[in-house]
Amino acid sequence: MISTWSEWKRYPKAARGEKLEAPIGPGIFEVRHASSGALFAFDSADNLALALSSITSGPKSFVSWFGKRDSATSLDLEYRTYATSTREDAKVAAERMIGRREAFMSHVA
Repeated sequence: MISTWSEWKRYPKAARGEKLEAPIGPGIFEVRHASSGALFAFDSADNLALALSSITSGPKSFVSWFGKRDSATSLDLEYRTYATSTREDAKVAAERMIGRREAFMSHVA
């Protein structure tokens, strides 16, 4: 199976009835700030749709309801996915991508 990254998609706004579009299976996801391109999140997951939806979910504890932090849904984020056959394939692909980024950054700096 040859996988490629999906196109960048804006995070949906629940108030507008928008929905997240991502595979239910394993893979890698990348989330960035749309305005700057700065990395917000990157990880492998068993279920891409669930992992991406948990990034935008609200506080998970009673104490966190009173914290002063921006929720991910209020940020200008976009995401893309890279589907794989298994969780193990996703982990290996993520490690390779991290290695490539580190090598690239060491030559740029």
